[in-house]
Amino acid sequence: MLYEILYSLSDQFSVLNVFRYITFRTMLAILTSFFFTFIIAPSCIRWLKRLSLTQHIRDDGPKTHLKKEGTPTMGGIIIIASVFLSVLLWANLRNHYVWIMIVSFLGFGFIGFVDDYLKITRKNYKGLPGRYKLVAQFLLALSVTLFLYFNPKDPYTTVLSIPFFKQWLIDLGVFYLPFAIFVMVGTSNAVNLTDGMDGLAAGLVGIASIVNAVLLYISGHAVFAKYLYVLYIPGTGELAVFCGAMLGACLGFLWYNSYPAEVFMGDVGSLSLGGALGSLAVITKHEIVLALVGGIFVVEALSVILQVSYFKLTNGKRIFRMAPLHHHFELKKWPEPKVIVRFWIIGIILALLSLLTLKLR
Repeated sequence: MLYEILYSLSDQFSVLNVFRYITFRTMLAILTSFFFTFIIAPSCIRWLKRLSLTQHIRDDGPKTHLKKEGTPTMGGIIIIASVFLSVLLWANLRNHYVWIMIVSFLGFGFIGFVDDYLKITRKNYKGLPGRYKLVAQFLLALSVTLFLYFNPKDPYTTVLSIPFFKQWLIDLGVFYLPFAIFVMVGTSNAVNLTDGMDGLAAGLVGIASIVNAVLLYISGHAVFAKYLYVLYIPGTGELAVFCGAMLGACLGFLWYNSYPAEVFMGDVGSLSLGGALGSLAVITKHEIVLALVGGIFVVEALSVILQVSYFKLTNGKRIFRMAPLHHHFELKKWPEPKVIVRFWIIGIILALLSLLTLKLR
């Protein structure tokens, strides 16, 4: 909204012309989201404590986590508020992709909110039953996917882009629908599984947001997209502002969520951030690149799938000491901060590799 007001005055004040640049507004979105999160977090943490919205720790988890019992959770509300405010201020609200992202972000966040609320009121780590959570995620992802599927402004509606190759496109046809739903729901749950250590998920989402901002800006820029052999999808560049808002919110939240955490984001934060990353990938046709830049999320999710499957097939045997994977290293006596920083380092390396796909086409 502020963007609309300031840009409309650019005829009278030429200096305001700068607001038409997506890069400038992305920077403003980062700063706005960061400072808003940083400022309101202390009050929100006290508010969560007063309402007894605190974390309940699993009895079968690492014993070092028992001391985290009673830490305020549902801090993802702070992230959602910061991203939403920043996007409203600096994004072009006439862009329909912006509203798709707002719906996806808030929708997945609401599912996480219900899950967190049930965990707290029942005073255990089990919240919304898995089947209900998946159905809700599926319906939300389906609504977003259907809108994109019937979007007349997208010339590559059902296309899967293969990185490292120039314009290698696979038209999935009607199979685009289940594929896109899988990407969104899978990413949302993968980020949720990764959110098991102080600052781990927030840091990795921040890294992924930077890469997504670059990809979105290029995808929405006709000249850059042509030069780098990236699919040009008009209007998607505006979502770089959304990525900037996510980055700023994650950085601000990390100030209070870094080890030892003063607040946890909860499912309301992890599901919304994961759902947003998945939606961004589907919109820009960078689903495979998402699997690379979000490699830690993929590995964390696979570790759970492998652990559960192997446990059932072998009557109780395990591949890892505990899943998700970060708990395996924790039980191998790696200090929690070391696991977190090493996973961040891997995330940064994967981010750089994903950006290399732009020049290796």
